[in-house]
Amino acid sequence: MKIIASLTLAVLVSACASTGLHAENLFSDNFQDGAIDGWSTTGNVYANVYYGNYSIGMRGPGASASYGISTVGYVNVNISLDISAYSLESGDSCIAEVSNNGGASWVNAITLVNGQDNSALYTANSVAIDADNKSSLIIRYRNSVNLNNDYCYGDNILVTGDVDSGGGSSSGGGNDDYYDELSGNGNVSRSLLTYNTLMNGSDPGSRINLSGYALPAQAAHPQHAFAGTLTLNGEASGGSFAEVKDTYNYTGAGDNTRKHLPEFAFQFVQTGSHIFPLERGSIASSHPNWEYVLTPGRVWQENGDNGYSRAAIPFALQQRNANCMHNGVLSFLFKDDGSISKVAYQISSETCLYFKADWWGLLGASYTPQTIANQSQLIADYQAEVAARIPIKALSALNTDYPGTDYTAFASPNSTDASHVTTAGFLIDGTHYRGDCVTRYGNYPYCESLVVPSYSSAKSFFAGVAMMRLEQQYPGVRNSIVSGHVPSCSSNGNWSDVTLNNLLDMATGNYGSATYMSDEGAAHTDGLFLAESHSSKISYSCGQYTRKASPGSQWVYHTSDTYIAGTHMTDYLRGQQGGSADLFNDTIVADLWAPIGVSPTGRYTRRTYDAVAQPFAGWGLMWLPDDVAKIARFVGIDDGKIGGQQMLNTTQLNAALQRNAADTGTVPLADYRYNNGFWAHNVAGNLSGCSGAQWIPFLSGFGGITVVLLPNDSVYYYFSDNDTYYWLEAVQEAHGIRSLCQ
Repeated sequence: MKIIASLTLAVLVSACASTGLHAENLFSDNFQDGAIDGWSTTGNVYANVYYGNYSIGMRGPGASASYGISTVGYVNVNISLDISAYSLESGDSCIAEVSNNGGASWVNAITLVNGQDNSALYTANSVAIDADNKSSLIIRYRNSVNLNNDYCYGDNILVTGDVDSGGGSSSGGGNDDYYDELSGNGNVSRSLLTYNTLMNGSDPGSRINLSGYALPAQAAHPQHAFAGTLTLNGEASGGSFAEVKDTYNYTGAGDNTRKHLPEFAFQFVQTGSHIFPLERGSIASSHPNWEYVLTPGRVWQENGDNGYSRAAIPFALQQRNANCMHNGVLSFLFKDDGSISKVAYQISSETCLYFKADWWGLLGASYTPQTIANQSQLIADYQAEVAARIPIKALSALNTDYPGTDYTAFASPNSTDASHVTTAGFLIDGTHYRGDCVTRYGNYPYCESLVVPSYSSAKSFFAGVAMMRLEQQYPGVRNSIVSGHVPSCSSNGNWSDVTLNNLLDMATGNYGSATYMSDEGAAHTDGLFLAESHSSKISYSCGQYTRKASPGSQWVYHTSDTYIAGTHMTDYLRGQQGGSADLFNDTIVADLWAPIGVSPTGRYTRRTYDAVAQPFAGWGLMWLPDDVAKIARFVGIDDGKIGGQQMLNTTQLNAALQRNAADTGTVPLADYRYNNGFWAHNVAGNLSGCSGAQWIPFLSGFGGITVVLLPNDSVYYYFSDNDTYYWLEAVQEAHGIRSLCQ
């Protein structure tokens, strides 16, 4: 019977507070369950019983058995074990030995020879080897015999150690084994993704309810710690695919690269019951269609998994050079020594108007345990990320916390659109009320790690906010002239009188048609959206349209104008801070997103694929739901302040949020305004008790993305993909909680 004992968090904290150490049983096996699962064997090896006592038996030449464990995060590690022999002749021996370097060299624990072969157990109480903080410690029994009737037996292995409160080894750090400790007993009743399926199932398997990937209520704390590279095999041809919607006829009936995953070989680190990737954001690949976005997952133990730990890792496929997001999850079994099952995966939801599909499969995999550089700091950063999340409750809790509220008004922008809603949420009084993350096969089990795209909401939270930050630092930037900062726009006279402010108000005077969204919906916009180099994107943006009106006088929506704005601000910033300054990394992430606790996922923007790596500015961001709530809180509730310091220009922020009567922006439609990349809608007559105009600022993204910044210090958002943009019902419900009258 293999046992890895659980140390309670209270005991661990007490130990660390007093002496910094606490004794722990890291591994033990006495084989009394009659099993040798997890042992790597060669030759004739079996579970042996002798007068009621089980041991691991090895018969004849070449028989051996080994078991690998990790002691990372532990010091004063001690190894004890038993060994016995039977029917040895002169020159025969039974050997127990230990390696602390993955088998590169071995230290003898005890060797039995002829005369010690009466089946009596001999004990090595303390193997003389440095076993502290080792990622690949191996215990091995082996025969050195010449006849088939020569026997060796191993028994009663025990590895103990003290918790290293210093955080780990000199080679990379510990994994804080009891972070977010699970208290279940491991008795999980499982019918989906069983041990046998993950070990012996065939690809592609079948689609299942995503509850099969979820952390069960009775999950026990994991016995193994993952640190290294997970590699999938056969991605290019494996798995299965079912199309739901394909507006542009991407795939067809035959096989297609879009129907398969990109190559997968990424490093992950575990801390307690959490596992997280070392790479976040959209990861460039050689795949012609897809790029991965990896997010944090969970690890746990189930009694039916035969000593393996079980992991689930959320991920998404993002279309190359585009913003659609297809969310999935993968799951597998593993042990410290690199043993691993097949990897099951499934994608059954997306935030994408024009391409919807399911992917699923069961692929072969390998796990390479590794020493991760700077592991302790990576873990500390991840734990800080989790700790900084806004307190969260189910959206349904609004009915309890604010009696009389109908939470369903926030769950979906339209009852007929519910199946197309990725997720929705409402932030008020310091609590983030989040709805379910709906898929075609049950709810997504890791909403906190669900990736949502920005599309044009980036025009507000990137381009608009960047201008407000630069205006706070360098007053007057909003009035700087495009032709002076964007060389590609200086070759004609269309941009010599256009300001950055005009770009962000969609009022450059350069357009093809003033009909609502006619220019933006034209086929020629492929020159912006499909181009991969900055030179191509900016050439299109500067040269596509001719002068039709004076700047500032006519609203015409162009994502290309926001691309010019990003290029303009990049040049301006470099003139102030030097040629290596980056608009997104330095102005958005370093100054704003990092201080307010936006996740590493949310600190990413799509860029051109050339050496320029120009941020898109008008689309191409990605967020976790907590990121959406934090950024919206910073802009709409905290008024652009961090720790009491004003980070965004107040005048321009107030203008964007329709708080400045002297600057209300441009007019796209009746009862709508657009200013500094932010929309606003007048809901006069729809809020009881309010009189006069009631302008509500909001962000909007392609397909059905909405973030509403409510003047009662609350935020409502939803991410959907059915071209639905309703939010009045939710605003009216928010008005019932606290007045929105202005």
